[in-house]
Amino acid sequence: MKNVIGREPEKKILLKALSSNQAALIVVYGRRRIGKTFLVRSVYRNHIRFEFSGIHNLGLNDQLTNFYLLLSKKLRNIEKPKSWIEAFFLLGQYFDRLTSKKKKVLFIDEFPWLDTRKSKFLPAFENFWNSYVTKRDDMVVVICGSAASYMVKNIISSKGGLHNRLTQKIRLQPFSLRETELLLKSNQVILTRYDIAQIYMALGGVPFYLEKIEKGDSVAQAIDRLCFSKHGVLRTEFDSVFVSLFDQHDNHYTIVRMLAKVRKGLTRNEILKESKVKSGGTLSKTLFELEESGFIEKYLPYQGKKDSLYRLTDEYSLFYLKFIEKSKTADSGSWMTIYGKQTYKAWSGFTFESTCIKHIKQIKYALKISGINSYHGSWVGKGTKTGAQIDLLIDRDDNVINLCEMKFVNSKFTIDKKYALELANKSNTFQLATKTRKNIFTTFITSYGLVDNKYRKQFVQNELVLDDLFM
Repeated sequence: MKNVIGREPEKKILLKALSSNQAALIVVYGRRRIGKTFLVRSVYRNHIRFEFSGIHNLGLNDQLTNFYLLLSKKLRNIEKPKSWIEAFFLLGQYFDRLTSKKKKVLFIDEFPWLDTRKSKFLPAFENFWNSYVTKRDDMVVVICGSAASYMVKNIISSKGGLHNRLTQKIRLQPFSLRETELLLKSNQVILTRYDIAQIYMALGGVPFYLEKIEKGDSVAQAIDRLCFSKHGVLRTEFDSVFVSLFDQHDNHYTIVRMLAKVRKGLTRNEILKESKVKSGGTLSKTLFELEESGFIEKYLPYQGKKDSLYRLTDEYSLFYLKFIEKSKTADSGSWMTIYGKQTYKAWSGFTFESTCIKHIKQIKYALKISGINSYHGSWVGKGTKTGAQIDLLIDRDDNVINLCEMKFVNSKFTIDKKYALELANKSNTFQLATKTRKNIFTTFITSYGLVDNKYRKQFVQNELVLDDLFM
């Protein structure tokens, strides 16, 4: 099995459970294809004593049959259980027969799919944990699932038999640019960081997608093959993701498609008005599920607004809805056609801004302000004559606000006279509208830096490059 790339905090949590003198219950959740199963199997490869997984859209009888077939390989002469209570009783008998003093891991994958209608799976698991596992000091139980809302509601925030029983929770996030680079290198895919950023902006940091890029692929070849060819793995992935994650996925489709069209995001009321999704529990549940699954982000704009905004942040969904869905299948060349159009340049500019926001930790480190308390957000100057907009600002406790300009171009970026005036106007408008007394630092984040001219020297206080996001 390949080594785990990144995931250092998550590995520490899993390894710590092995050295504990108590039983541990660990929840691992995150969107489909993010690497949950691989992480658990890799870290616990020498400790997993039994593993079984839920199967999508199968009922109680089939799920029990699958469990029985797996357990019968380890525990001879058993009959198929008629209920999950019986199944977990048999599982306890199996663990009783293990004589090693080392920690023993029980791994239950796709946990939500096991909790089918009238199956009584969750109460049976709760009983197994409370009446059997907690009495042992040599067991670690890991439950894993892609349906993040189920995991949060029924396990992490349980009001029933698992209330306050959880030892640790791991919400597995997409890779950063740095982790993406490490994964590609481990597969002998050697690309410039500019090209890695292009891949990241199209596919996101989802390990399963990145694993499909082959040695010798250029960006154009990889994206053409995966996204635009007739049998491309990612050509139909968008539909598969939502069907597998969400029961009533039509509502999720609707909201994601809506948010894909609005760069700054929408308030809950705006989503309600445009989507026609039922108010109250249905809309709240849908937004919560999309947020917990990593597709959208909820944030408060900088000053002036009390309502939170929801913004689509999943790179693959944005790329799919903008380009893949509208394209005709072709063996090659689709990417290069798109790449040369202004629509792609505009889209890549917006997506690079989103990528920068996701790497705010790296930006603060490069600015040498990691140890300074700060808040980051966006600002839209509604009501001002210029209608200025700032997609990323960092408000710091050391009396400075960084107004960030983000440009993704395959060369050094030139600030000309016209743009210099726009920068000055944006800074002045922000200062007047917010009435801030802090210092305003215009900060550029570009692919390869700025051309050194008089406007750069006059208007720019900080300058970061793409490499800084890979830290």
